[in-house]
Amino acid sequence: MAVNRLGPPPVELATERFRKTYLYPDRLVRISTYHTGEPYFGTSGRNRFDAPGAATGAAEYGVCYLGTDLELTMAESILHDQLPENGRFQLARDQVDSHFVLYFEGSPLHLLNLTGPLLKRLGGSAELAGTSDYALTQRWSYAVNANPAGYDGFLYMSRHLNSRRAVALFDRAASKIRLREYARLSSAAGFVQAFRRLGVELM
Repeated sequence: MAVNRLGPPPVELATERFRKTYLYPDRLVRISTYHTGEPYFGTSGRNRFDAPGAATGAAEYGVCYLGTDLELTMAESILHDQLPENGRFQLARDQVDSHFVLYFEGSPLHLLNLTGPLLKRLGGSAELAGTSDYALTQRWSYAVNANPAGYDGFLYMSRHLNSRRAVALFDRAASKIRLREYARLSSAAGFVQAFRRLGVELM
């Protein structure tokens, strides 16, 4: 039986205007080793939904990755490359202390909800967040960016906490979102509870 793998984005993703999802920046959280120059819209090409042109040094746009709560953002950032042992993650205290939690404010963001029924209708699947073929997922990102609806970015299911939706924000939204405040990760509200739920222990 043939395996249904993620294919290239359909033409409709770049041409058809789908309903926008509105999300205020104060619902978003980001973890970074910096508390200035944020939100940061990267163009390295090393991340899942970066602009495909970054591979040749000509990124068509920048992308900022954010979560909708601290637990999700931790799973997608400091735990991204970690493997648990006996159901626990071991992190060095200085690794945690070197990170900041960033909170934002601004105008409503117009996002495409690239999850659920719409993703299925477009021929997508959970592999959008799971495949290691970043050249392919970057083509999906490019199609959303090129859509005439002018989406500020899109929602996708988190790979590392697959009950939550994360946000890939295009740099065209830079004027709509600004840094409101920041805190050291170890002193951020909800830090202890999030670490407990994720099974994180400090060494």
